[in-house]
Amino acid sequence: MVQELDCVVVGAGVVGLAVARSLAFARREVVVLEAESRIGMHASSRNSEVLHAGIYYPEGSLKARLCVTGREMLYRYCEEHRIACKRLGKIIVATSETDLQKLRAIDENARKNGVTDLRWLDSAEVAELEPNVVCRAALLSPSTGIVDSHELMLALQADLEAKHGVVVCNSRVTKVAIEDGGFRLTIAGVESEAITCKTLINSAGLWAQDLAASIHGRRHDKKLLRNGIPQLYFSKAHYYAYQGKSPFEHLIYPLPSGDGLGIHATNDLAGAARFGPDATWINAIDYAFDESTRERFLAAIREYFPDLDSGKLVPAYTGIRPKLCGPGAAPADFVIQGEEVHGVPGLVHLFGIDSPGLTASLAIGEHVQRRGQAPED
Repeated sequence: MVQELDCVVVGAGVVGLAVARSLAFARREVVVLEAESRIGMHASSRNSEVLHAGIYYPEGSLKARLCVTGREMLYRYCEEHRIACKRLGKIIVATSETDLQKLRAIDENARKNGVTDLRWLDSAEVAELEPNVVCRAALLSPSTGIVDSHELMLALQADLEAKHGVVVCNSRVTKVAIEDGGFRLTIAGVESEAITCKTLINSAGLWAQDLAASIHGRRHDKKLLRNGIPQLYFSKAHYYAYQGKSPFEHLIYPLPSGDGLGIHATNDLAGAARFGPDATWINAIDYAFDESTRERFLAAIREYFPDLDSGKLVPAYTGIRPKLCGPGAAPADFVIQGEEVHGVPGLVHLFGIDSPGLTASLAIGEHVQRRGQAPED
């Protein structure tokens, strides 16, 4: 038995759902296939839930453009759909002269990206806003906020379903065959049946490279199909919760260092504080919490919060980010890859959609919708 479909999106994380929503609003028939029993069980629900302003990313990059555009789209969407969301603002702190130089470079980069609302704070102004923070100077980003990512995903799913789209969980795509005018998908556990579609969007997150590697077609150059798949690296993130009242009103960020934005402090929508993420490179997906990270966290946090009570810091959760660069390498951009790379009409791959993927999700959805046209369109 073969089910013939128009569009299939593989992966029901926040980005996959946003892409599916955009396709549905463009009057496409859409089915989302999700391997897990629920939507958004991996990177979409194991992060800081921060809405980024677009400060750090290289000028002209997909991350910069889609973050800045997506941020305002997402704030409007949350207001219209009554999704819990707050513009708490972020304070990026400099604790040394070297940090001040880096902070000036961040300010300049943000302006190039169209983020023009950053405000410089001296140490006294920071102390007035955040008495528990110690630094030499800081940048205040009023456009940075937080969002309930689960509410957001449920709203995206509801929009999709209102346009007659469907999310099907427990449906892991194991391989894809390219056929004339589309694709034939095999689903784990139901190999006797198949799904065909005209447009295929690979938004499988941590498994996007695996799905891409499963695609084959007799008329297509196997080397061309494989050469476009970037190397995947797993970056594990630990988060610690802070027991008791949050010591901060804003999000508090150190300067970026090493392989990330540093161990920062964020409040959730209930007002509770958490610290993270760190960046631990791993070879396989593993969400176990490594409590040996504790001392590293304490040292990093005390750089800007010297009065931290270590007894209030408790393990919370972990997440894994799909990175396209390894340890010590410069951060990689999103890769949204279409026919121009792999030669297959109607196929779009999304690789390395880590931060700011949540912020950029609606903008990514529109971007992919414009690219993911069926061959005859």
